[in-house]
Amino acid sequence: MTSDPMRSSGALIAAGLLSSDERPQIDAVAARYAVRITHDVASLIERDDARDPVARQYVPRGEELRDAPDELADPIGDQRWSPVQGVVHRYPDRALLMPIHACAVYCRFCFRRETVGPGKTALNRAQLAAALNYIRDHREIWEVILTGGDPLLLSPRRLRALIHALADIDHVAVIRIHSRVPMAATRRVTAELIEALACDKALWLAIHANHANEFGPAQRAAILRLARAGIPLVGQTVLLSGVNDNAAALENLFRVMVANRIKPYYLHHPDLARGTAHFRLDIAQGLALCEQLRGRVSGLCQPTYVLDIPGGFGKVPLTPGHATRAEGDGGWRIRDFTGNTHAYPPGCD
Repeated sequence: MTSDPMRSSGALIAAGLLSSDERPQIDAVAARYAVRITHDVASLIERDDARDPVARQYVPRGEELRDAPDELADPIGDQRWSPVQGVVHRYPDRALLMPIHACAVYCRFCFRRETVGPGKTALNRAQLAAALNYIRDHREIWEVILTGGDPLLLSPRRLRALIHALADIDHVAVIRIHSRVPMAATRRVTAELIEALACDKALWLAIHANHANEFGPAQRAAILRLARAGIPLVGQTVLLSGVNDNAAALENLFRVMVANRIKPYYLHHPDLARGTAHFRLDIAQGLALCEQLRGRVSGLCQPTYVLDIPGGFGKVPLTPGHATRAEGDGGWRIRDFTGNTHAYPPGCD
């Protein structure tokens, strides 16, 4: 197997990840959404298991061509809260900065699947300067979250310059980076990249993983290099049908995370991104799974189950106080952080 990323149906068929009769549908999916699978990810997939949880996250399927009625191109309302290119300022004290729109791999359930991929370039020099100036001008911004795309795909030189520019803003106390690179492109976690993350401000790295099978030897080694450098690690997970939608899978994942020095942070209810209905559960199922976890694992292994309310109304914990059944239609009423409530559709069976 070549070490080059797989980007086409032909490469996926040659690697044994798809059958040739799936090619027409997968070509149609790839024309709409980005496809890229690295050797690191492909090496974790069991080719003879049609239900492999790693393959389900990354290998495109014809189901992605079907849009459900409630699905959205911008499911969490990024555009609504974007005052300048590359910045999303939804909450008063924190802002997203998206310097790049490429990823090492493309998750099939991604809520930004319409805005990432080939042809979606990084911010140019003028756009990045404008984004940094916005952050400088808004002293209420206490935390900056680097996301995208995957910020760790930036060259160490560019990443270092960006980290230092943010660290030089006096009111920015915390820099957080969200990345799949330690799981999907382990060779990029070099001493040079780790050195680029060094700064005098608090810097946290959120690592996205959804199943214990993603933690192979190369991934564990990359995570250990980051942890030994003193970088605090937290875990981001999406609750996905066919991947981790049972208590045993979640228990194994969160135990592996903690054993590898990653504190489970958020368990996300999947967003209403177009072509992703086959990944979504009902909120009631998610609440039941979280209840089962309470008696199975240490508090260190307990993330917060959250929903990003469609339309840009923010992220809320899914608890009985925030999520209640709506009368009549089987849907939900979700209370946001301001106290307002919003309709949310029932799950897709």
